[in-house]
Amino acid sequence: MSAEQIPEPVESRPWRPDDGPRPRVKTWPPGNRPALAVWAHGKWRYAPVHARQDWADGTIHYQVEVDLRGDTAVSTRKYRWPQPGLRAMRRPRG
Repeated sequence: MSAEQIPEPVESRPWRPDDGPRPRVKTWPPGNRPALAVWAHGKWRYAPVHARQDWADGTIHYQVEVDLRGDTAVSTRKYRWPQPGLRAMRRPRG
C-alpha cells in the first residue's frame, strides 16, 4: 500500500453501558510504554500508549499520546485496533 493509499485512522468513541461490561484496561509506567505509529498528515507519527482497553465484544482500543501535525502539539486519542493507519512500533520491556 503506497503512502497515498493509507487512510488516517478513525478515532473510536467512548465506551457506553449498552456496549456490555466495562472494558478491561491495562496501563504501563511512563518509562515502559508500548507505542504505535499513527498515520497523520502524510507521515507516520510516534505515539506512546497510555492504555489498552479490551471491550466485551472482543475489540481492542488503544489510548495514545500523539503529535498529529508534527508541530509539537501532543493530544490524546483513542483508536480501535487494527486499522491500516496504525502500526505497532514498540513493545514494553519485560
